[in-house]
Amino acid sequence: MQARKTFIGPHLRRLRRERDQTQAEMAKALGISAAYVNLLENNQRSVSVSVMLRLLEVYGVDWREITDEDTGARLADLRGILQDPIFDSTRPDLQELRGALAHAPRMLSAFAQLHHAYQAAMDQIQVIAAGMGADEPLLNSAPEAVVHNYFRRNRNHFPALEAAAESFWGGPAPASDDLYAALKARLHASHKIIVRLVRVADLPRTLRQYDEARAELLLSEALDHPNRIFQLVHVLGLIEYEKVIEELLTDAALNSPQGRARCRVELANYFAAAVLMPYGAFLAEARDSKYDFDHLATRFGVSFEQACHRATTLQRDGAHGVPFFFLRIDKAGNVTKRFNATDFQLAEYGGACPRMDVHMTFRTPGRIIPQLVEMPDASRYFVISRTVDRPTFERHGQDNRLAVAMGCTVEHATDLGYAEGMSLGDAHATPIGINCRVCPRVGCEQRAHHATILTAPVDEHRRGATRYDTFQG
Repeated sequence: MQARKTFIGPHLRRLRRERDQTQAEMAKALGISAAYVNLLENNQRSVSVSVMLRLLEVYGVDWREITDEDTGARLADLRGILQDPIFDSTRPDLQELRGALAHAPRMLSAFAQLHHAYQAAMDQIQVIAAGMGADEPLLNSAPEAVVHNYFRRNRNHFPALEAAAESFWGGPAPASDDLYAALKARLHASHKIIVRLVRVADLPRTLRQYDEARAELLLSEALDHPNRIFQLVHVLGLIEYEKVIEELLTDAALNSPQGRARCRVELANYFAAAVLMPYGAFLAEARDSKYDFDHLATRFGVSFEQACHRATTLQRDGAHGVPFFFLRIDKAGNVTKRFNATDFQLAEYGGACPRMDVHMTFRTPGRIIPQLVEMPDASRYFVISRTVDRPTFERHGQDNRLAVAMGCTVEHATDLGYAEGMSLGDAHATPIGINCRVCPRVGCEQRAHHATILTAPVDEHRRGATRYDTFQG
């Protein structure tokens, strides 16, 4: 296998300038030529081990401070940012992006911060427009958006939580039919917490309630068996791995209490999924079954939705799964949860594009619907959609369903059994957008809002497929 080359150009240039040195002065200190320093700074040469050790000796810097192991994730994030329709006329190509990352990483970081601030401002404008939260600071994003961005920056993968999950049992895990009893016993023996299953009437509109003062954990009878187990592992994660989770929260740099609380819940959910679906075993089973999520849910004793969640986290270096995006919507089209390990831009407000078949799944509950879609930038994704049932508290809430969509780029679709029999190369793809407010497609018969980026004049003498399709073209 060819050794991986390491480039440190921008970091070396910053190191030199912070010490007010010329290239010749740095070259003398390192025992190399000024021409070689120039080549290193312009990423025209990779750094050798001997020069790296000399940098450590002369400048006292850790190699991790001047090497960038996250270039792939940063490149994916930048490509995602540039899918915003405001860049349609100025979007750089992949080669330009790679060059900018190599030579001006701090400028691109500033650009990403500026775009995040713009998104936060747009978030607040939409909230104010809806008559909500007008007393909130202007640039505060919704907690869900902040948490999503944090997970996105980490490629929806947290090695610290994976390591914690692998150490959870301290040996072989109990048999699947003994899990519930083992978890209850652990809560009682290690933390003096009693687990009680209570009637729906005794825990109204609540699935889990932990009373720390009484050392009591109450679970509603509305939870099915897999979700009772999931909730117990979730609570144990919050208690036993509090330090790990708090360190991740510190890294997330979340300012609002709401954001920290939401992120803590999602990190504990991640931990619980990693315990119940161990990384190596889950990845192997996913590959063997060609990502049959019904099979994976049965094999690991979890829900269909939990198996989908877990598949989005398989981003370990050297052991990657298919990179998925995950989208969950309610019957009104509102996005209630989203995770992303791809460049696909997920809708946050007002629901996903109505052209996506995830909206059709409510007509055929429990049935998986495959679909090939194309974004405005011509990128194509293979998507499967299905409804999932929520806990039912009473007969009036029997149709308490949501719908989930799992998607990957067409390049990975051949790894999925759901794509078997589909001609992915030349098949017709459904044209979609992020949502109507920012979609640049003209003449869409499903348009529900006038897109803010469509500035062509209105033709008063023409009525298109919708009342928004009245532009001169």
